[in-house]
Amino acid sequence: MNLSNIKMVVTDMDGTLLNSAHEVSPKFFELYKELKRNNILFVAASGRQFDSIAQKLHLIHDEIIIIAENGGFAVDQGKEIVSTPLAKTSREDILQVVNQIKGAHAVLCGKHNAYIKGSTPRFIETLKEYYSEFIITEDLKGREEEIIKIAVYHYEGSEKNIYPEVKHLQPEFNVKVSGENWVDISHPDAHKGYALDRLQRQYGISPQETLVFGDYNNDLEMLALSEFSFAMANSHPNVLKAAKYKTLSNDQLGVEVILEQLIASID
Repeated sequence: MNLSNIKMVVTDMDGTLLNSAHEVSPKFFELYKELKRNNILFVAASGRQFDSIAQKLHLIHDEIIIIAENGGFAVDQGKEIVSTPLAKTSREDILQVVNQIKGAHAVLCGKHNAYIKGSTPRFIETLKEYYSEFIITEDLKGREEEIIKIAVYHYEGSEKNIYPEVKHLQPEFNVKVSGENWVDISHPDAHKGYALDRLQRQYGISPQETLVFGDYNNDLEMLALSEFSFAMANSHPNVLKAAKYKTLSNDQLGVEVILEQLIASID
């Protein structure tokens, strides 16, 4: 495996760059300095809110590319480059379906704010890990701000308790199991692959020059755009099958291990 021609590194956050405590390792920031020194672009791509990703990577957030909300919103060194919001009528149609799911919690995700209907203290505490900026409201309808996606959370699991109830919304919408407890519903073009393709075209970087890390189904489209696609050891079976390579788990610094190999191949 020759990584010496890599020009762009793209990594998911939860389950990939972040450990089980949702932390970025100090080692990553050391390795990032080497990526920057070698003019290798770094992209953080997550289902998280933009501000939440920026907080996790606060030391470098203003000099990297951030793909937020599963590709529905992307910012390159402070400049917005992708925004694929849901139409207002679409939001109401989706909410009507989600509101029928017992135990489900809906989150309207704007570019810099999320909105939830009056909820339990337990869910609010859960939400704080993924959404640093959110507003509790009595009505999710009629928001004037652009809404990039509707995220749906279920404590007992997303694949069994949410996805079967919303999968019929495809292909009109992009419906993606994005985590053990999350399903995201968005514009058909709002996925990480769409945003990454835009970046590759903008910078003239090929799949052979792109290194991608992921762990869950919302990473599949961007993994397909790289000749060096890595699944974490803790990945969903679909990701383990789709990725060309495998690395250690997020708690074993699987991303950092490969980045060390990348940097060694350049020096």
